[in-house]
Amino acid sequence: MIVVTGTGIVSAIGTNTSEVANALLEDVSGIAPVNFLQTEHRQMPVGEVKLSNEQLAQRLGIVSTDNTSRTMLLGTLALREALAMAGIKDDELEGVALVSGTTVADMDCAEQRFDPRNDHVALGDCGRSTEDMAQHVGRFGFVTTCSTACSSAANAFILGANLLRSGRFKQVVVGGTECLSRFHFNGFRSLMILDGEPCRPFDATRAGLNLGEGAAFVVLETAEHAAQRGAKAMAQLSGWGNACDAFHQTASSDDGIGAVLSMRQALQRAGLKPADIQYVNAHGTGTPNNDASESEALHRVFGETMPPVSSTKSRTGHTTSASGSIEAVICLLAMRHGFIPSNLNWHYAMDKGIVPVAKTLRQQQLQHVLCNSFGFGGNDTSLVFSALSASSKPWSQQPLRPVYVKTIVNFGDIPETELPRIPPLVARRLSGVLKRALLTSLVALQRSGIQQPQAIITGTAMGCVVETEKFLTELATDGEGSLKPTNFIHSTHNTISSLIAIHTHCHSYNSTYAHGQRSLESALTDAWLQIALGDLNSALVGLHDEADQKAVSFVLTNEPEGAVCTLHSLDDVQKLCCACLH
Repeated sequence: MIVVTGTGIVSAIGTNTSEVANALLEDVSGIAPVNFLQTEHRQMPVGEVKLSNEQLAQRLGIVSTDNTSRTMLLGTLALREALAMAGIKDDELEGVALVSGTTVADMDCAEQRFDPRNDHVALGDCGRSTEDMAQHVGRFGFVTTCSTACSSAANAFILGANLLRSGRFKQVVVGGTECLSRFHFNGFRSLMILDGEPCRPFDATRAGLNLGEGAAFVVLETAEHAAQRGAKAMAQLSGWGNACDAFHQTASSDDGIGAVLSMRQALQRAGLKPADIQYVNAHGTGTPNNDASESEALHRVFGETMPPVSSTKSRTGHTTSASGSIEAVICLLAMRHGFIPSNLNWHYAMDKGIVPVAKTLRQQQLQHVLCNSFGFGGNDTSLVFSALSASSKPWSQQPLRPVYVKTIVNFGDIPETELPRIPPLVARRLSGVLKRALLTSLVALQRSGIQQPQAIITGTAMGCVVETEKFLTELATDGEGSLKPTNFIHSTHNTISSLIAIHTHCHSYNSTYAHGQRSLESALTDAWLQIALGDLNSALVGLHDEADQKAVSFVLTNEPEGAVCTLHSLDDVQKLCCACLH
């Protein structure tokens, strides 16, 4: 059994767990006009954390400079609180893994330094942001970064849970952090999905989202380990699921198939029926598309047994990559204090939509809650948290299966005659890294005799860096006026994985790791764990970056026939990475 022993949270409605709990119970909203973000659109409502960078740094005892990322400051504050609550000391961190989710990373600093005339300006680096955060806390035994846009922090829970299940670690810290930056604020503006008023998720008059910022981390460990060290467990992570909509780079499908699959997977893993769920914290962004798609998905999963549903983004704003962990902590607080938070600003039922909780419900006995996080590219993740009970399943270490590398394909080694044909209308919209990633992946699958893998997992240090630079150049030269959305859409790191899923119509597990030189190792680690644990039989793993035109695809399976090599352990995964990178 995997239990929660610590939480840390920083958001627009509070800078620690206690403050956030009180704000939720008192129906406080943190949505307000821009204060700290340096934008010309200061009238726009956002969910900013009510502390300046200097105030955050002072709390942390850090000397703040122009190169100090707000993402790192927010994350460090939440991370320290989670570790303190769990009773984990600095000298114990070498036995603890840290999995953080982010997309913006240190873009708030990079955009200030960016000069279109300079080819050597460092852009936002997700891995560096996480490493900087860890450096201010202590030496962890394993550190990596999930970057799947708005489901990043939720996906961190999945890797963290599998690290525990494998026995590699007894404790993990999972979550995410994201600050507001001009880059992603104007990116969402270019998509025309920001509301000029406080957002109204699931309301007939909804007109878009309010961006927010914040961070949250959760300490997970085995129940046995928690008991051995006398730590108090507050709930268990009983289920999780991830699926891909495989529909569009930003929009959700009308039938919400990715969301349906992720919720059903989470329920199945938890051993629950839909009627067992007593509260759903919806993704609920307030955009016309998301709320309609999520409503359809919820109706398909729950039918006549629809539990109370609300979106707490009406309080915190949409904290993008951090939203999965922030809302997970909110779910844990709801369970602990016995309430269901209201969906603020809701007044009018949308056509065929769910009717959310309009007034906070108190004195609720919540045994099982579900938390949804959906990201660009249709990356959909659902988590189930359950109350501790005597009937909870005891922990049992599963034997790990050997994992076989079926195929390794390097783009530069593919004969031209073997390259698949990409439709011209698709090809001309793809940058170099996207074309190479798609072609290498298709060849790897073809050589392996697999049409649809059970997972698509990408490692990329910088993602589609050309598109990121183009959007930053527009921002630097043309200001915050009319910006093209295409470059922003492709700037998210999981664009590569989602493109492959869309092209192969693959609705299965989908994830991306962006952690510098460790990006490939993290992606292979995720795939190895899931196959070794028996959750998957095959996975397509890729290392794709613009630098050096890097494009290598691997197919991992549980079948030894025709294998290139065998991965018996994570040590073998590291050796494979070293061989491929050098």
